[in-house]
Amino acid sequence: MSDPDQQQQLEQLEARIKAVKKRSSPKPRADEHHSQAQLAWRMVIELVAGLGIGFGIGYGLDVLLGTLPIFMVLFVMLGLAAGVKTMLRSAQEIQEKKMVEMTGDASDKDDRSEGA
Repeated sequence: MSDPDQQQQLEQLEARIKAVKKRSSPKPRADEHHSQAQLAWRMVIELVAGLGIGFGIGYGLDVLLGTLPIFMVLFVMLGLAAGVKTMLRSAQEIQEKKMVEMTGDASDKDDRSEGA
């Protein structure tokens, strides 16, 4: 064997070692309970923000126009609808992330079993 051949084999071996280490290294994960609590608070805050904004707009219009709390009730209902819609969008986004993680983990496991 000549020296360039040995150098090339050594580089290939190092690349394979790095690839195996990368696959077998544990992924950094947040505490599952903690991340679920964050998601729950995010959804609660989105709902309350929609209600609060609707209440503020409706009350402001009622004060300016001197009407009964017609606009306040109307805008609270619109704020509730907007908050629920935002919550559903967030839930869908979270579900899509979970599905991508699950399919990504399954393909990683398949790749490891093929190399064995």
